Amino acid sequence: MAYWLFKSEPECYSYADLERDGSTGWNGVRNFQARNFLRDSVRVGDGVLYYHSNAAPPAVAGIAEVCEAGHPDPTAFDPESEEYDPKSKPDAPTWFQVTIRPVQPVAPPIPLARLREIPALVGMELLRKGSRLSVQPVSEAEWKTVLELAGIKPRKSRKG
Repeated sequence: MAYWLFKSEPECYSYADLERDGSTGWNGVRNFQARNFLRDSVRVGDGVLYYHSNAAPPAVAGIAEVCEAGHPDPTAFDPESEEYDPKSKPDAPTWFQVTIRPVQPVAPPIPLARLREIPALVGMELLRKGSRLSVQPVSEAEWKTVLELAGIKPRKSRKG
């Protein structure tokens, strides 16, 4: 099992939206490094810190779980989508997504400023200067620290 942080602007798709919908394809990623994580590394059962970026304040808003591994991102094939990529073809996709489902909200959300105060998180990718990846790995120690800050006990994965 691995752990990840996925960023979303809450006005585009918030953790509350994920709870309402029950699951969502994490689509629209158009960065090759983040795409490679989605395609090659993110697996069913992996834990996700759902992070609200470009928010006041930016914060970890929820815990999610991957319920479908990497598969072609359908928005890349849809000419009506803002994420359309005419170079990506169904038989040779460029872009990938995973599907996630909500596990538990983080209430109250843990703001970025609070995360920066925690010595155990000093090496976290999110806290590195210039880090902008929308999908990034989280170590097991970082995962446990964030859950502890949120007052959440780790759960066993629900594979599939």
